[in-house]
Amino acid sequence: MNIEKKVTELVEEKIADMPHLFLVDVKMHSNGKLIVLVDGDNGIGIADCATISRHVGFHLEEDNVIEEAYNLEVSSPGIDTPLVLKRQYAKNIGRTLAIKMDDGTKREGELLIAGDDEITIAEIIKEKGKKAETVESTIPTDKITETKVLISFK
Repeated sequence: MNIEKKVTELVEEKIADMPHLFLVDVKMHSNGKLIVLVDGDNGIGIADCATISRHVGFHLEEDNVIEEAYNLEVSSPGIDTPLVLKRQYAKNIGRTLAIKMDDGTKREGELLIAGDDEITIAEIIKEKGKKAETVESTIPTDKITETKVLISFK
């Protein structure tokens, strides 16, 4: 069985009784680092990460899934990690996003609505010689190649 698939099953099994948490990604790197990214509707704490890590680690060892040495890291996605799930968009309503489109253009704006197939942002449009204006723009999610949350230190 694929290691990433087995780890996904183990994480899903553990968070089944933690409905506020959701799995974002599982990656096994060639250097032996196994990274599990878990998030929550209101974030995720260290205790939750530790609980998931113990569960996954125990079963990987018990079933001897990985024969070589590995390093298991369970954490929340970092601020530089792109959003990949619709649930991540929903938890970031009100925050400013940097969006790369499939045509190569970039857009930026405050996330207002996170729907199933599209998002709505308030983006500032600046045209040369004109005053900047804020416009609500609806963007189909299938046209987005990458979305990151921008941090503001205001």
